[in-house]
Amino acid sequence: MKEVTATAATVEEAVQLALAQLGAPRERTDIVVLDEGKKGWFGLFGGRPAVVKAVLKMDPVEETVRFLQQVIAHMGAEEADVEAVRRGKQVTLHIHGGPVGLLIGKHGQTLNALQFLAQLVANRHAEEYVSIAVDVEHYRERREKALVELAHKLAAQAVRTGKEVRLEPLPAHERKIIHAALAGNKHVSTYSVGVDPHRLIVVSPITSKKSPKKRTPL
Repeated sequence: MKEVTATAATVEEAVQLALAQLGAPRERTDIVVLDEGKKGWFGLFGGRPAVVKAVLKMDPVEETVRFLQQVIAHMGAEEADVEAVRRGKQVTLHIHGGPVGLLIGKHGQTLNALQFLAQLVANRHAEEYVSIAVDVEHYRERREKALVELAHKLAAQAVRTGKEVRLEPLPAHERKIIHAALAGNKHVSTYSVGVDPHRLIVVSPITSKKSPKKRTPL
């Protein structure tokens, strides 16, 4: 935690001096007045300066970037860089460079673990909830496209065979993509079974003799 102590003729002057030393705006700091100071007689005798302490507040995103950079370095991806893109309370941490396969893992399992850890770190330091997403070389965008294509392919299979089709277990945010992709399909319904991390989606054909199964929560 970075902090400075500044002395000046008035409290406000001391505050401005402290902010200048920290190189931070006032809203990014906690100000503690250690001594309000005292004017001397005729401005010359018996006075003392004001003293303040300015403490730089932790930025949850900066702390998370630093944490993630350390983690991936320990994984053997020292050359990779982490870039934060903020959109309100939604923050995406983009990892560029390094061994992409290592950082993503099978079906994004390693990437999901990194995202989970980053979410914990960010909200340990945040005053309000911050939503963190971690991506490597736009993997999540490609993965979403692949899941949507898979959903439509399996829906067609379910309709063609008249039998339910089960996907492999998927994390909640990926199950949500499948459900959303087939939500408008009048020929199939989707529902989830099992318990995480083994929870999976079933794509069920809708026939006149068989009422569709009710979609369960993700």
